[in-house]
Amino acid sequence: MTKQDIKQKEEQLLEMAGAFCAQKLDDDYFQLCEKLIKKLGRKRDVPFKRGKLEIWAAAVVYAIGSINFLFDKSFEPYMASEQISEYFGTKNSTVSNKARQIKDMFDMWHFSPEFSTQKMTQDNPFNNMVMVDGFIVPLDTLPADLQEMVKDARSRGEDVEFQTEQR
Repeated sequence: MTKQDIKQKEEQLLEMAGAFCAQKLDDDYFQLCEKLIKKLGRKRDVPFKRGKLEIWAAAVVYAIGSINFLFDKSFEPYMASEQISEYFGTKNSTVSNKARQIKDMFDMWHFSPEFSTQKMTQDNPFNNMVMVDGFIVPLDTLPADLQEMVKDARSRGEDVEFQTEQR
């Protein structure tokens, strides 16, 4: 398969995921799906070269949704996982398995900085925690200058861990 064929499939995936997000979710989800599809397209062995594009599109939405609590009724937006499969005309078990492969491929988990919605990023309970000597401690227990250092690093997508002097 040529690079042009891969780009064409990538565009089709973007259209499919974009249509779903526009109808059922929001632009935040679409941007995350777009980022994930483009990362898949840059892999040495592009995963969506094989298989139905409907399954891949559904799996991308499912993977993003699952780490952002989309399937949890206590969160907004909420959607049952089966609704994704129904929309794309796929089997839920197939989509779920493909989404698991995608999440494993990119080490995606709840509150993953790269693939979290803006709301999840803001509500992340770990925002108020920092590692000091291998222990998780509340950020507000640190001196103000160190708190600022942590906030500045996190605003750049980095994280900070502190080591106190060991004698």
